[in-house]
Amino acid sequence: MPAPPLSPFRIAPFFSPRPWGTRDLSPWYDFRPVEPVGEAWLTGPQCLIETGTQQGRTLSELAAAYPDALLGPHRNEAGDYPLLVKILFPHDKLSVQVHPDDALAQQSGEPRGKTECWYVLEAEPGAAVALGLKLGSSVEAMREAIANHTLEDMVEQVPVAKGDMIFVDAGTVHAIGPGVVLLETQQTSDTTYRLYDYGRPRELHIDRGVAATRLRTAAGKVPPKTEGARTRLIEQKYFTVDRIAVDPASPFLSEAYAGVPQTLVAVEGAAVCTAEGCDPVDLFAGRAVVIPAAIRGYRLESAGASSIIRSQPPARRT
Repeated sequence: MPAPPLSPFRIAPFFSPRPWGTRDLSPWYDFRPVEPVGEAWLTGPQCLIETGTQQGRTLSELAAAYPDALLGPHRNEAGDYPLLVKILFPHDKLSVQVHPDDALAQQSGEPRGKTECWYVLEAEPGAAVALGLKLGSSVEAMREAIANHTLEDMVEQVPVAKGDMIFVDAGTVHAIGPGVVLLETQQTSDTTYRLYDYGRPRELHIDRGVAATRLRTAAGKVPPKTEGARTRLIEQKYFTVDRIAVDPASPFLSEAYAGVPQTLVAVEGAAVCTAEGCDPVDLFAGRAVVIPAAIRGYRLESAGASSIIRSQPPARRT
């Protein structure tokens, strides 16, 4: 069988400074940044390929050069990878914020909205996320709370622990505080409307944020469903996220051909990904390995117990 046009490849993260971030990225990364880092983008358009024949190209350059092989049904004129996977490192509170849905984002000239989910990598005792407005809230009460600096009190606090999956659909007012590290899978968009920012000198987007807000949403914890080595963490319109267990006695063989790109991130241990006609690629913490849509199957092996998070878009473009 001839080699596929693209092999699985690993990507170097892009570190995004944020005022609420941290200079201590251990154990995920072994350096201390000059500015506080809030997000490590693992599949951002500017992220550099660090293995294989495409080494040194950005993910967006690769998508433009090989749209069918990399993206399958999710190829697009902008060359956007369909899902943005990140690790969030909040050392302080993020703003109280909301993201638009597709229709509202497109009215503002954006290609898409931002629905996301959070897999909890670390959580201190008593950690919680702010998720969704409390029952009985109204738009008028929201505006009054923003003016009075009490909006945070209107948002439900959801306790979280390591291994939890949280769904955050577009229109959900939310905030993340310190005490957690999250692996986020989202639509590829950075559109955020800040409603309240604890006095930080950053722009607020109150009118757009209120317009984007839905008083009731589907946001919340998602119960896992385990089938053998694979645990389905979430399956929604824009993404499916699985946790895959790999150990020396139990390599993982991918299921029936998906035809879409898949992103693999090791969150415990390390593994090796092999596909027919391709060089092997090492998976380790803090970096993503992308399985291009053209790859028909792959195998994961590990010298020890490992846990891999796999994110993929739907089989058909939404």
